[in-house]
Amino acid sequence: DAAQGQHGGLTAPMNGSIVRVLVEVGQTVEAGAQLVVLEAMKMEHSIRAASAGVINALYCREGEMVNEGAVLVEMD
Repeated sequence: DAAQGQHGGLTAPMNGSIVRVLVEVGQTVEAGAQLVVLEAMKMEHSIRAASAGVINALYCREGEMVNEGAVLVEMD
């Protein structure tokens, strides 16, 4: 699960590698929709939308390493 950060940003719950980015900027998503898959500690973790909204920005790419707390997706 991702933490809800400032201004609608979803953050990485732990250090890991981005396996899949399942949304694009401008896309409308429902609450609970899977946005990003993060691999950490040999397990895949789904980053999901806490509420319905529109993707404003993506701050991660597949294959990229991210740190805990890094903003991955911004949405309204």
